[in-house]
Amino acid sequence: MRILLTNDDGVNASGLKLLEEVASAFTDDLWVVAPAEEQSGTGHSLTLTRPVRLRRLGERRFAVAGTPTDAVLMALFHLMPDERPDVIISGINRGANLAEDVTYSGTVSAAMEGALAGVRSIALSQVYAREGMGDTVPFAAAAHWAPRVLEQLLQTPHEPGTLINVNFPALAPEEVKGIKVVRQGIRDYGRTRIVQRTDPRGYPYYWFGLGPSIETPGHQTDLEAIADGHVSVTPLHLDLTHDQSLQALADRFTNR
Repeated sequence: MRILLTNDDGVNASGLKLLEEVASAFTDDLWVVAPAEEQSGTGHSLTLTRPVRLRRLGERRFAVAGTPTDAVLMALFHLMPDERPDVIISGINRGANLAEDVTYSGTVSAAMEGALAGVRSIALSQVYAREGMGDTVPFAAAAHWAPRVLEQLLQTPHEPGTLINVNFPALAPEEVKGIKVVRQGIRDYGRTRIVQRTDPRGYPYYWFGLGPSIETPGHQTDLEAIADGHVSVTPLHLDLTHDQSLQALADRFTNR
């Protein structure tokens, strides 16, 4: 089995090093093609207005001066065009990728690009508490639970046009309650906060804050699974069509 690893935290990120250790238990044919620098929040962006540079760091290990999407495209169409990977795993991200995070996340978007290419793709993220910062973010839950999650996912039949989004809670491994397959959640967008501060030169700057999550009956979303102490596993698909609106819109435009 050939596995391609990537991320959005950069090729030297701690989470990617951990992912290499975890993935090496499943194959000897392991490739790393990741952004040269952190690309968090870049979403599914593609570099079109400047050259994309590629640097070889070792055997089957490369850094791409671009986004996670750029990295996956370079891997699929330049580095391994004749023998594509069987699986693309993106992560392990430093921080959660829950609910609407998936639309902003470079980690999840790398997996989306893999899904577009018809490759089984998985995104992994480690949630951390407020006190976790930078390289001090604890990956213990991911280190313990990722092998279990990946073992099951790699044995599950792959549905074309889909990807899997996995989040590990900010808990010690023994405190995790198990693995829960759940829907993508949604936060209360109307309660998003913008925090204003002032820099040493007197100019204002801003931080975006997240609104609270919306609870659902039975706690059946990724937000709630993580809050309840589970590893969340969420299947996503690339077809964004809202089927329930198709006929109503068609009726609107008939004979107009």
